Amino acid sequence: MSSEYQESESENILPIDEHEEIVSEGGKQVKRRGIYLLPNLLTLGALFSGFYAVIAGMSGNFNEAGWAILIAAILDGLDGRIARLTNTQSAFGAQFDSLSDMVSFGMAPALIMFSWAFTPLGRVGWAASFIYMSCAALRLARFNVQLGTVDKRFFLGLQSPLAAGLVTFVPWVAYRYGLEVTPIISYLAVILTVFAGLLMISNYHYFSFKELNFKGTVPYMVFIFAVVLLVVIAQNPHEVLLSMCVIYAISGPAGWVYRKHFKKQQATAAD
Repeated sequence: MSSEYQESESENILPIDEHEEIVSEGGKQVKRRGIYLLPNLLTLGALFSGFYAVIAGMSGNFNEAGWAILIAAILDGLDGRIARLTNTQSAFGAQFDSLSDMVSFGMAPALIMFSWAFTPLGRVGWAASFIYMSCAALRLARFNVQLGTVDKRFFLGLQSPLAAGLVTFVPWVAYRYGLEVTPIISYLAVILTVFAGLLMISNYHYFSFKELNFKGTVPYMVFIFAVVLLVVIAQNPHEVLLSMCVIYAISGPAGWVYRKHFKKQQATAAD
């Protein structure tokens, strides 16, 4: 037994290897051990929320499932920003975040919608759920490989948390009002779920809000608007959040149609 192996065994109580990454510091490639705690704890919280959403949805409690997806989306938005603000970004964190997103915004919405409306549809129901989940996986894979090469002002395709909100908040609102699931509603839910999945892998551009500078100052009216928005959401969170997801999801195709029409007008004027 080598001394290096003995030293490793003495340092680790459990037979788990320490995580190591090759990073660039000062123009040199160095080896860094361990993982950053705060951003990865937020990602773990998002993963737990997504897992709990699955359990709640399969148990028929779509109100708790909706809240769990909302919490997962908030934590998912925070972990990346916290990592950038505290300079604790890492390759491990990026991969962990992507896997967490797959559970919370890929698998969870598909299973929640299946439990709510797709069970009576048989193969059509599970096919719609699988299409959505597959599109979420493709969306996340494309995002990972294009990271750092695309315009940071926009996302290419609908973000998975927004797609999850679009799908999950429908049974969330329906559960609140005691809406009975009829065959028509089930098939409409199939169309919505497949449409949300296709939006994720589309080439529509969605504003990313990444250029918002939380360190700098903003006009006073922006802060007032934020206060009013929070009050409106607090009054009717189910309906307002679903409406926001619908509007944002439509903004991609609407922007594409507008740009195409604008370019056509420019071409006509040039002729």
